[in-house]
Formats: sequence, C-alpha cells, structure tokens
Amino acid sequence: MEKTGYPMWYGQIEGTDIVVLDPRFKACFSGHVRVERLWTGARWAEGPAWFAAGRYLVWSDIPNNRMMRFIEPSGDVSVFRERSNNSNGNTVDNQGRLVTCEHLTRRVTRTEIDGSISVIADKWNGRRLNSPNDVVVKSDDSIWFTDPAYGIDTDYEGDRAEQEIDNCQVYRVDPRSGAVTAVITDMVRPNGIAFSPDEKFFYVADTGATHRENGPRHIRRFRADTNGALSDGEIFAQSTAGLFDGFRIDRNGRIWTSTAEGVHCYDGDGTLIGKILIPEMVANVTFGGAKLNRLFICGTTSLYSIYVTANGSKPG
Repeated sequence: MEKTGYPMWYGQIEGTDIVVLDPRFKACFSGHVRVERLWTGARWAEGPAWFAAGRYLVWSDIPNNRMMRFIEPSGDVSVFRERSNNSNGNTVDNQGRLVTCEHLTRRVTRTEIDGSISVIADKWNGRRLNSPNDVVVKSDDSIWFTDPAYGIDTDYEGDRAEQEIDNCQVYRVDPRSGAVTAVITDMVRPNGIAFSPDEKFFYVADTGATHRENGPRHIRRFRADTNGALSDGEIFAQSTAGLFDGFRIDRNGRIWTSTAEGVHCYDGDGTLIGKILIPEMVANVTFGGAKLNRLFICGTTSLYSIYVTANGSKPG
C-alpha cells in the first residue's frame, strides 16, 4: 500500500508529496524537507544541468526557444540564452562546458569557455540527425546522445521535416577523432540516458509509446565496455505512470526518473522504492547544489527542487 512518509507541512505545495513504497526510500529524506517551486512560466521545461563553479542551473524551455538560468545563492531566474535553437537536453562536460542538444538545427553543440559554440555532431553517415534529445559525457570525454524525431515531428519544438535517418538511434562521439557511431539501433524513440557511477552500465529510456500502439515505455540497461561497446540491453524498469523521459543516477546507483506523476526512484535491483509527487508532468531531473544533494525537477511549466540524503554521481 502506498503511504506518504511525512505529514502535510505548512507551505507545502498542493499536489506534492513523498510516497514511500519501500523503507529504502524513506532513508533518502530527512527532517522537514518538502518540494519547493522555484519558478514557473515555461511551456515545456527540460534538460536541467548544474554548473558547480557558478552555483547555477541551466535548463531548456523548448517551445519558447530559450534557455533559463536559476542562480542558487540569490534564487534569481533569468533568460540564459534566447533563440536557443529549441534546445532540449543539456549536460556539463568534464571541463565544465555546456553541452546541448538542439532540435531546430538537429545537432549537438558545446558552448566553449569564451562563449563561442562548437558543433559536436550534426550528421551520421552523411545524413542529418533527427533531433538530438538527451546527452551525457563519460569520464573518457566521449559524448553520448539520443536522437528521436520529436523535434521534427511538428513545428512546436523545431521545424517539421522528414527523417533522413530511418531509425531513431543512440550515438557515441569519439573524444579524439570526433567520429559519430551508432551504438543502439533497435529502439523506437530513445530518450533519457545516464551511466551508472562506475560506468559499467548504460541506461536508456524508450518512449516509443508516443508513436506506436502498446509501444515501449521502459528503461533498458546495457553493459558498457571501456572501449565504448554495449551489450545485453535488458529491460530494467517499466513505467507505471505515463512515460520515463529524463533521469539521473545517484552515487548509490539509484535511478531518479521523470514520470507523468512526478519523480519515481528505482533501487539498483530494479525495485520502485518511492515517488516524489509533482502537480505537473515531469520531463527531466538532475542533482545540484554544493553537495549534489538537491534534486532539481523540470515539470512542464515550472522548476521544482527538493533536498535528499542521496548525492548525484556527477555534476550535470
């Protein structure tokens, strides 16, 4: 039976709660923590990335074609980048630079230290990518991203266009040569991605149910070799509330993933141990704050956060 771990607190946002399904989840919270709404005003908030040096969070508002920034010390929110090419997923590389998936230009870019923008990937085998969606950077500086076609399906999050690549695939960009290699080719709509803390496993969400009746709404887990090869690919978890979109993994291997009712947390053995209820559909999450113990949550129109006892496996 589902039960909340804490009573209603003064100031608690209506529609938010902590639902404990397993004692392991109750241990992820302490004291009087509650969900905070930090800002609202987006059309579809996505792709949060934490920049430790500046103590700020950057995220995308895809339909509004902009990126926003939340500054933690002051709580101020402002536009980080206008005309962001309908940016979606963001992350931070090992040198502290912003890496972004852009729907409009159908590419993955990096914002350099001087503010210039470099193109990391925009084609595969001479054909334009669909619309890169989510991205992570491994410890060896290789860049991994998903490429469903949500950004070209309609004009809402980019420009409507035909796919030049038949499949929606997952790619790896070699850190030395820049070569773009398709590493997963059998998904319907690959979406959120993340590596386990030891990088031995690679997790990918498939949101294919948006385009195929009874299509996938799960996260798959692959074994990852040090040379970039993947194997296995068994289903790790099936969503019980809408679709999994973006997710992040804490240092203990727990997955914190977006769903239609908020954030679901899965232990490393695949058990759904609890939920953070949010009164909007959640698209993505990331860990931030000085100790990476603040979970930032992008929920449709708003940015939320909650402090947890877990710590993110890495910034971004």
